[in-house]
Amino acid sequence: MKKDRLKLAIQKNGRLTDETLSLLKKCSFNIDHYKERLMVSVQNFPLEILFLRDDDIPEYVQDGVADLGIVGENIVYEKRADVETIAQLGYGKCSLGIGVPENEELKNISELNGKTIATTYPNLLSDFLNQNGIKSKIIQISGSVEIAPNLGVSDFICDLISTGNTLKMNKLKKSFSVMDSQAVLIKNKKLTENKNKEENYTLFFRRIMSALNAKNSKYIMMNIPKKSLDTIIEIIPSLKSPTILSLADETMLAIHAVIPSDTFWEIENELKKAGASGILLLPIENIIL
Repeated sequence: MKKDRLKLAIQKNGRLTDETLSLLKKCSFNIDHYKERLMVSVQNFPLEILFLRDDDIPEYVQDGVADLGIVGENIVYEKRADVETIAQLGYGKCSLGIGVPENEELKNISELNGKTIATTYPNLLSDFLNQNGIKSKIIQISGSVEIAPNLGVSDFICDLISTGNTLKMNKLKKSFSVMDSQAVLIKNKKLTENKNKEENYTLFFRRIMSALNAKNSKYIMMNIPKKSLDTIIEIIPSLKSPTILSLADETMLAIHAVIPSDTFWEIENELKKAGASGILLLPIENIIL
């Protein structure tokens, strides 16, 4: 029934949009004709996608207008939304930090005392200052925070920093870190009170985690001398016990395993030293654990 369809809120335009849509497509959700629309229905799953401003997503999920949301962790905390964070999604990573003029050097956080800091994240900044016993004046600005020190509006700024290029363009540099952030999946706390929606949510979450597990893993295949089997098994950081296959050459075996993506080049030389040959590393579309 239509009323049991899940509603997922995502960013309409911004740094998370493309990667969020890519993640959903890897979950085999058919999303067509979404450009310039505020809501689309997924053709092959009971799911509707709402395209919203990122600042609005936590409140929409909190109030039940949307059942789920994908948004930056920093936005969830800044809006103090009463939602449940289900999973960190591993993309959209950035840091909320204090930016200072490039000719200044802050060695101790106490040097923020008495200073004026411009930001679009007053709640997060206020929490950070209170936790460190700092008394600074906070000026809330909507956009273009980096220009505030040059205009004499503030001494420092507090803003999201990914590459740091925007800071450099405005003759600023990063000082203290306030929090690290990435895209997260959030849900309305009353979602599971609807049993039909709960079932759909379970299926949705399984697909999301399957795609995330696959993104962080690779499928490795290789031939090894039979005498090196124990050594190879110790080297491979497999998610589960590797598959071992016999070959026509009775002195050799084939090994298949799933490994974390970022470990292959750490173990590649060890595998070769142990006699591994014909090593293939393949991408994985989905993994269901």
